[in-house]
Amino acid sequence: MAATNKCLARSDTVVGGAVAWPLAARAQQSAVPVIGLVSSGSSQSDADRLVTFRQGLTEVGFVDGRNVTIEYHSIQGHYELLPALIDDFVRRPVAVIISFGSTPIALAAKATTSTIPIVFNMGNDPVQAGLVTSLNRPGGNVTGISNLTGPLAAKRLELLRELMPSLATVGVLANPANSALTEYEMAELRKAAGLLGLELHIFNAGTSGEIDTAFAALPHVRVDALLISSDYFLATASIEQLVSLAAQYAVPAIYSNRSAPKAGGLISYGYVVSEIYRQMGIYAGRILKGEKPADLPVQQSTRIELVINMKTAKALGITFPLPLLGRADEVIE
Repeated sequence: MAATNKCLARSDTVVGGAVAWPLAARAQQSAVPVIGLVSSGSSQSDADRLVTFRQGLTEVGFVDGRNVTIEYHSIQGHYELLPALIDDFVRRPVAVIISFGSTPIALAAKATTSTIPIVFNMGNDPVQAGLVTSLNRPGGNVTGISNLTGPLAAKRLELLRELMPSLATVGVLANPANSALTEYEMAELRKAAGLLGLELHIFNAGTSGEIDTAFAALPHVRVDALLISSDYFLATASIEQLVSLAAQYAVPAIYSNRSAPKAGGLISYGYVVSEIYRQMGIYAGRILKGEKPADLPVQQSTRIELVINMKTAKALGITFPLPLLGRADEVIE
């Protein structure tokens, strides 16, 4: 049973953007329930999230490779791959579908099946998105974790102003393919920008090439800083690229989770990611034990952290105000 885990960790192969699993490995795991997990990230960027997801599963008695199999698929922002992938899950069928941090994935799964349980993590309102009827009583076959990112996006704008009092123009990097989240965050950002007297410039990017294009346009617009959307593709799979380009163009950037300052980004403000994915693992395990998604309330994330990279600040010539440093949950020297 452990062979599938080793295959995932050692040699994920990507075909058209999705991880392709050996047929032999699938057959070997046929005696145990399969969790079909879909992510807009990559196996590398999702490594820590998969660890905490497995921890949650273990807490309720399921060990990957022993009495359950996690079949991981990475679409890396290629949402056009979803219909065929979800159809495959339904045909077999898998026991649970997990959507790692992307509203389009959860919506595609819900549109395809009303019987296979779905556990999501998303940054916008799942009721408004049409995934559940209410947070307390989701109804149907869908439940998960809601971490409302709109207010946090506005708070990131406030943090940029606090860090750079003369801030006037902010670029926002958003993924148009994740329209529900983008519209939600942009509504909050525009409100905050109006109150702060800031001008916003929106740069759309849903692929690595479009990220390069967006950064190449920055000098022509002359933004003072850049705010990265919490879209899962931008916040996970693209972190190394974003951090590298921010350094290359010498633009101060704020991100949605700690993986960015850990990789050399300037600052992040967002939810504690480990708690979110651990809870998703717990919910998946409870469903495997027979509980219904309709009876599992949508959990709302509450733990938020501020992480600062001082080395990057020095390279950019930025001095963090002492009150801001004092509020940081972690300062990377």
